[in-house]
Formats: sequence, C-alpha cells, structure tokens
Amino acid sequence: MTITAVAPSVSPSAARTRSIFRAALGKDFDRLHPELQRRFGFSSADGIACIGTGRMERIERGSRWLVPFLWAGTRRNILFPEQGREVPFTIANYAYRDGFGRETVTFVRTFQFTRPRRFDATMVAAPGRPGTVLDYLGTHQHLAVGLRLGVTPRGGLVISSAAHRVASLVGAPALPEWVTGRADLHEWFDEEAGRFRIRVRVTNPVVGLVLGYQGWFTAEYPRVGAEGIPRHVRPVREYLRG
Repeated sequence: MTITAVAPSVSPSAARTRSIFRAALGKDFDRLHPELQRRFGFSSADGIACIGTGRMERIERGSRWLVPFLWAGTRRNILFPEQGREVPFTIANYAYRDGFGRETVTFVRTFQFTRPRRFDATMVAAPGRPGTVLDYLGTHQHLAVGLRLGVTPRGGLVISSAAHRVASLVGAPALPEWVTGRADLHEWFDEEAGRFRIRVRVTNPVVGLVLGYQGWFTAEYPRVGAEGIPRHVRPVREYLRG
C-alpha cells in the first residue's frame, strides 16, 4: 500500500514533541483522570501505543433509509449499517509523524460483526484553534472535521464535532450540517470496573440518529519497535488541507 501526501512537506518542529491532546487541552489536560492522561498523553517520541480491547454493549443506527449511505461508508472505513449487542471491539491508537511532519494519532476502531467493520480516523493538532484537534476520516482522508475537546468535572473526555470540510478539494470547502451532522463522544474511566467506558452518537438535524455505540474496553501500552507503526493503521492518502 502506497501512502501519498498531497501537498509540500512541512518540517517537524524542533520543539519537544507533545501529545496532540495535551497541546489542545493545555492546563485542562491535568484535569483528566490519570488513566485518561496515560491513554491520551503519549506522542510519537515515546515509542508506545495504546491498544484497547472490549465490547460494545449496544450499536445502533437510525432510519432504514440511511442504510445505502452507511453501506457506502464501508468502502472507506467510515460508517457501517450493522447493529448489535455485546459486539467484540478493539481500538488502536498509534502516534507518529505523517508525511507532512505533523504529530498524528491513529484511531482505528474494529467492530467484530460476522463481517468485521472498521471506523478509521487520524487526528492531528490544529494550530491556532485552542481546544481543538483536526480529525481526518477514513482510509483516504477525504473529510476533515474539527473536534472540540473538553473535560468533565469527574475527569472524563468529551469531544464534539464542528465543521466538516472536503480535504480532497482545493480550498477544503465546508459541507452544510444537514449533509453531514454532529458527532458527540464521552470517554471516561470506570474505577470500580477498572476499565474505560465510551459513548458515541452521530446525529443529523434532518434524520436524527445516524449511528451510535456504547461499551467498554481495557487498554495495554505495547512498545513500538524500530519497524514503526503497522502499515494497516495508516491512511492510504494524506492531505494538509482542513
């Protein structure tokens, strides 16, 4: 698989590499639960990954009229039409420098239905946008979404999506919300159970619920060797626009 970077290369900063989440949240990062600080606090300089394994207790979708749209999303590992309960789940977070020198974190989620489905994203820092990271969706990074980050009073992480832009087009034009929708995520650490919990809902102002899931996972932090991160978690194409 060839990874194509579409734009002139950008030299990495000579400054000490920081987690994109620590950079975005600033002092609020220290308000996260210690386990979330560990999970979101590493960078490409640390040589580790975070691999989560668990179950999604419920996965649901909206109207049956959305099924063709959701099926189309499976071609680029963005959306899927399946629903279910107690579905085995993994999430792979690797930090690396992309083809433009940007600090990047993978979010490769795999849902083990009869036919496994993936929901891929790569996140980068969003310079000049405090409290925000830029999320490129799917295997080819066609869509770029601004994500606003926050911390709950109990140390959970909340993320909500902002504008969706077509990164594959010159000027990265924004899409109207009625075409895309809004994603809301809440992740926290359940101390009693000793595991992470997550709840995600993607909604659209016209049709309501598009996709939602909630469940739990535990995390391991394996070392990343000299070979670097696995190629299958990296996008096929990268864009600087967004």
